[in-house]
Amino acid sequence: MRKKLGLPSIIATGVGLIVATSCLLSIGQGSAAIGTPFIITMTIACAFNILTALSICELNALMPNLTGGMAQYTLASFGPFVAIVITVGGYLTCQTIMGSSEAAMFGNTLSSVFSGIPISGSVYSIVLIILLAVLNLFGVDMFARIQNIVAYGLIGSLMLLGILGTLRLGTGTVVEQAAVLSSSPKDVFSLLGLAFFLFIGVEFIVPISTQVDNPRKKVPLGMVISLVAILVMQIFVTLGFHNYTPWDELGASTVPHILYGSLLYGKAGTAWMTVISLLAVISTINTALFSISQICAGMAKINLLPSVFMNCNRRGTPYVGLLLVSSVMVLINAVGLSTSDEVTFLILTGCTFWIFSYITLHGDVLILRKRLPKAPRTFKFPFGPVIPIIGILGNAFMIWNIDPDPAVKQKIYLIFLIVLAILSVYAVIWIRLIIKRPLFKAYQIKEVMAMESDLYQVTHNPKIAKRLHINPEPAMESVPADFNTGTRPE
Repeated sequence: MRKKLGLPSIIATGVGLIVATSCLLSIGQGSAAIGTPFIITMTIACAFNILTALSICELNALMPNLTGGMAQYTLASFGPFVAIVITVGGYLTCQTIMGSSEAAMFGNTLSSVFSGIPISGSVYSIVLIILLAVLNLFGVDMFARIQNIVAYGLIGSLMLLGILGTLRLGTGTVVEQAAVLSSSPKDVFSLLGLAFFLFIGVEFIVPISTQVDNPRKKVPLGMVISLVAILVMQIFVTLGFHNYTPWDELGASTVPHILYGSLLYGKAGTAWMTVISLLAVISTINTALFSISQICAGMAKINLLPSVFMNCNRRGTPYVGLLLVSSVMVLINAVGLSTSDEVTFLILTGCTFWIFSYITLHGDVLILRKRLPKAPRTFKFPFGPVIPIIGILGNAFMIWNIDPDPAVKQKIYLIFLIVLAILSVYAVIWIRLIIKRPLFKAYQIKEVMAMESDLYQVTHNPKIAKRLHINPEPAMESVPADFNTGTRPE
């Protein structure tokens, strides 16, 4: 019997996906803006992300084992138009932007550490993206096997460095500076968009739920523990920043974690933080490239993207989405993301799309509860509609406070609306001319779940199935007798 995953592996997955070097930049930027009150901002953002995690767990309990994830949930709630706009904008666009910022942080880190070598940070970033894209094409995911070690080593090291800085146990000089730069609610709330980025991605625990022992309890618990553990680590790092890193230098640095490590323990601290950041960035980008290609393939299965995204190479990798996203990441980094303001702007722009997708997920829960109140769910959070409604209001508030600078906020909103308009045009054309379905009519859950099956592709898209080398006989054998009714097997 195949060994089931336990709670430690769930937590490691969540931590490993969420904690990235660009998160450390966000902590530095937020702390430098208002000082230790940024801890309050982070706590609020963490709480809203926990509510989102609970909504995702309920959706997964109702519609398990779906490769498209949010696309399928939204298709069964709002119909194809919203599913396309939200998934392509909220995940594909956002993951591309986030991956690009992460690669930029990688380049900035190496150019800072190896300042004597005349190579720009963009070159390091582009080389990393190309290397990881090639590894994924060959089906090589060298980091998956050591995910637990990397994740616990990552958060453990950051936690330790934060505690040492908080307790003033470093070898560097303690900085005497004000802990609170601003405590006004306006300033605290204005950084919620930046703090939100520190906790996004916990939903990527869901795809491993089928391999978890007692997923009904352990998946939600693992999500919550991951988020709380990350919050605790970030609190200690913020307090460590206060004791060893001047606020003005922290805000100006493109690699605040490297700056903190050097001021805390000199060259040893720099080396330690460099290793931590390299492990984090490689793991994060590798996971992003892999997940995006899978999501594209999943959306193609339900006819929300062209069938070409289902094309796999001989090693089983859906390569079209992988090559498309990695190419865009290379293009973004080729323009040169060298300053902290540029990377932060990129992060906040991506966060806007991601927050909007989380609002939709809460809406999915409300609609499916209303439409299917008695449907079997292995997980259902209490208090009726209260949690998703609070989640919607909280996420909307974070979009409203995406940046304290009105000019920057306006620019982010403009980019968001332009991308949304482009995606809307694509969605209307695709739905009306290709799949020929109503824009806002939700699919039945049984149809959405059936579309995951190879048998569905054989029956409805025989040419595509032949091109993808799908054998109808094994597909027929693997489908339960009640498949045609669309009901879930007991």
